[in-house]
Amino acid sequence: MNISRFLWDAAANSQRGLPVLSFPAAQKLGVDIEQLVKTAGLQARAMEVIARETDILAAVSLMDLSVEAEAFGAKVNFSKNEIPAIVGQLVSDEEEARALQIPSLDAGRAGVCVEGVRRAKGLIDNKPLLAGIIGPFSLAGRLMDVTEIMYICYDEPDTVHIVLEKATEYLIQYGTAMKEAGADGILMAEPLTGILNPEMSAEFSVPYVKRIIDALQDREFGIVYHNCGGSVPRMLDEIFSQNAVAYHFGNAVRMDEILAAAPADVLCMGNVDPASQFAQGTPESVYAATRELLDKCGKYRNFIPSSGCDIPAHSKWENIEAFFKALKE
Repeated sequence: MNISRFLWDAAANSQRGLPVLSFPAAQKLGVDIEQLVKTAGLQARAMEVIARETDILAAVSLMDLSVEAEAFGAKVNFSKNEIPAIVGQLVSDEEEARALQIPSLDAGRAGVCVEGVRRAKGLIDNKPLLAGIIGPFSLAGRLMDVTEIMYICYDEPDTVHIVLEKATEYLIQYGTAMKEAGADGILMAEPLTGILNPEMSAEFSVPYVKRIIDALQDREFGIVYHNCGGSVPRMLDEIFSQNAVAYHFGNAVRMDEILAAAPADVLCMGNVDPASQFAQGTPESVYAATRELLDKCGKYRNFIPSSGCDIPAHSKWENIEAFFKALKE
């Protein structure tokens, strides 16, 4: 499937949306989050149930940003009710960066996630499937600690680049496996870049993201880039230079301002607040927020309505239904 053409066709129809929706499916399956993230069959069923029970544009696999860091050896804290989280610091200096080994796809849960996509592809025949992976700088941040990496970028930039090189090589391998498993594209989450300034983004994120896109993207397979940071408006030129098929933005920015600054041939998605609306809001508030987003952004032919980031697992299913209802009215 030509995912780029598919998304552009969808953008012409404002009644279709692509919220980052996977973890709330645990409610439908009657399982907890830890079971879901560790089981390929459950992940496939989660994608299938969302594709079947909502009018989502495409199925999206779990946005579990601990998978790749765990493969490198980082410690993961699992929970029955929350998505997994990386704890501790695996790399703190150049010596540890050079010693860091690029893992095989058998390490950690990467193989489980690839198999989940493979099985989901066999269950979903009416919608494209996007596999979720982390972006290179966000992966480096989980290996080096998301706070510490900011200091290391200034004090020891070569150390960060060593880790980024290894992260990028691994992500190309992981993305290739998702492609071979049948995914039609990838949703790459690079949220940590959103706290950088444009110059740092251009050094520590953009070239590595672009290398992954160049390695994986072709006419039948595309990368959707996600950045939910508040610094996004100041780095749009750098972001758009990556040549992804689409760009997904968070609720830290105004979507209408992003669209006003974006070239007409750049497809943009976003950005109903996942926390205050999908998780903590009501069907009425989600409906109103979605209609407000459409009122401001619906005139742009390069816009697809979405959530601002991944929707929390405990979000009310009625709120999710309200989002799709608002798109149709």
